[in-house]
Amino acid sequence: MKFSVFQLSRIGGREKNEDRMGYCYTRESGLFVLADGMGGHPEGEVAAQLAVETISTLYRKEAKPFVQDPVEFLANALMAAHQQIIRYATTKGMFDTPRTTLVAAILQGNSASWVHCGDSRLYVVRDGELLVRTRDHSYLEQQNAGLIKLDHSNRNILFTCLGSPIKPVFDKTTIPLIQGDKLMLCSDGLWGTLSEEEIVHRLASKNVSQAVPDLVESALIAGGDHGDNVTVLAMEWETPDEFESTQDMSAVVTDREFASTIEAGVFDAMVDDLDEEMIERSIAEINEAIRRSTAKKI
Repeated sequence: MKFSVFQLSRIGGREKNEDRMGYCYTRESGLFVLADGMGGHPEGEVAAQLAVETISTLYRKEAKPFVQDPVEFLANALMAAHQQIIRYATTKGMFDTPRTTLVAAILQGNSASWVHCGDSRLYVVRDGELLVRTRDHSYLEQQNAGLIKLDHSNRNILFTCLGSPIKPVFDKTTIPLIQGDKLMLCSDGLWGTLSEEEIVHRLASKNVSQAVPDLVESALIAGGDHGDNVTVLAMEWETPDEFESTQDMSAVVTDREFASTIEAGVFDAMVDDLDEEMIERSIAEINEAIRRSTAKKI
């Protein structure tokens, strides 16, 4: 199993970068995750960091060397990340909680599964065209989908995120992959400044090691002095061997080993090491809630 991958994050016109991203993989599975800490709330970068670290920690426990049920894992991991953010705020005695969007994908076998909450996006490009992209959890996207009608100006406001006092709303998707498919995770600093047509064209016309820097630079120019953080993580599935950036997972790691840019310090550590007991407790609470919900339906 092979893939090419490239990632890049730039601060743009902001005082700090609240985006976080990373990927880790075994010989048979790969996790890719991106979080965008939300402005208007305290410590968005901590919320994003906690989300990425929680999900990657759980993945390293589960992938032996692959995840049995990627969709269920991603849903539970998202909720565990949410619980970690809430606990962080409670421990610190914060009046308002840190918040973040999230998009995370697992590639293994011949398929990709992902979960997303908020407006960080995932695009899939096949044969030069957009196959699918995530739909933002914003009132504007709901209106565009014909689900609601809006008569106010706050159409871009998100109605869900991780870290909110209200339980997060999230979507789950799985699709089969074919040779040459390209997947891209990005924050709104990219898609908020570039058109969908431009994003798809640039991603489709170059390999990911060229397309990602090109996209990020274009977004920074378009955003100007007050532009948002721009973060992009893209990969191409089963790429030709001539791509120097190709990762051959079977050659890099053994059944019980991991390779990870998250561990290698793609971003600076913002919080203390995660308490594994707290993570396990989060998962236990989620499973119990699922059990109670299922029992009520029966």
